[in-house]
Amino acid sequence: LQKRKEEALRFLREVHVPFDNNQAERDLRMVKVKENISGTFREETFAQSFCIARSIVSTLTKHEKNVWDSLCLLLAGETIDRVLSAT
Repeated sequence: LQKRKEEALRFLREVHVPFDNNQAERDLRMVKVKENISGTFREETFAQSFCIARSIVSTLTKHEKNVWDSLCLLLAGETIDRVLSAT
């Protein structure tokens, strides 16, 4: 911790830096919940698709975007960068 003191205490100086890592844990929790409900993912590609979809929803939420409207734009061919930069 002494070696990483600067990084560990960054939240004291920069208001946008969270003081915990709960967001990372919350992002991973949905994968485990899905796995517990269905028992497992049938194929690795299904697990990858689920993780990509959850990542997109999480990113949209963190950027305070309307998830439904944004997903509609993405499915219509809009890029994630344009959706995130739109007001």
